[in-house]
This record gives sequence, C-alpha cells and structure tokens, in this order.
Amino acid sequence: MFDSMSNQSIAAEIGHRLAQLRLEKNLTQQQLADEIGMSRMGYGKLEKGGGKFENIIAALRALDRLDLVEHFIPEIPFSPMEQLKLKGKQRQRATAIKPDTSTQEQELDW
Repeated sequence: MFDSMSNQSIAAEIGHRLAQLRLEKNLTQQQLADEIGMSRMGYGKLEKGGGKFENIIAALRALDRLDLVEHFIPEIPFSPMEQLKLKGKQRQRATAIKPDTSTQEQELDW
C-alpha cells in the first residue's frame, strides 16, 4: 500500500490512523493533547501528518498502543553468515561505495 504513496501521503495516513485510535478511546483532541503535554493545535498537526515522531510516540503511549511501534520498524537480526564475517561484533557503520573513476576518466578524454 505505502509503496506507491508520497512521504506526505504516508504521514497523512499515519495521522488518520492516530485519529482513529483516539476516537476508539472516545477522547477529544484536547484531552489527548493535555495528557501528552501538547497544545490542541499541535496535536491536530499530528493527525494531519505533521509534527515530531516523538509526539506520535507519546500519543501512542497515552492511547495504550505503544505496541504499534514494534510493527513500524521491527528488529531484524543480522544473518548468521554476516555475524561470522564480523566475528560476533555488531556492525556500527555502512561501507561507502566508491564511484568508478575509470568511466569518469574516459568521459573527460582530455
């Protein structure tokens, strides 16, 4: 579903789902905003797809749905082969891919 959507559309959909969760709990925007320490207008921005991710987490916590964060980006362990290559250490950095300079030199042809 999300593959064909823009980033703004995805954010708006998350905001819409947050509104649905709030309505299931029969809470007004003001009540939830007060519970998480925000203004009603600030909370309204969350439901429109704006705001900080930290505030979305606070709203999910107040709605007793923090479990949804686990589904958002589930923990993915490294493959056993990758662990063998790293000798049990956890990877800290990604390796940069160097551009192929041979094609650039050919294009310049000075």
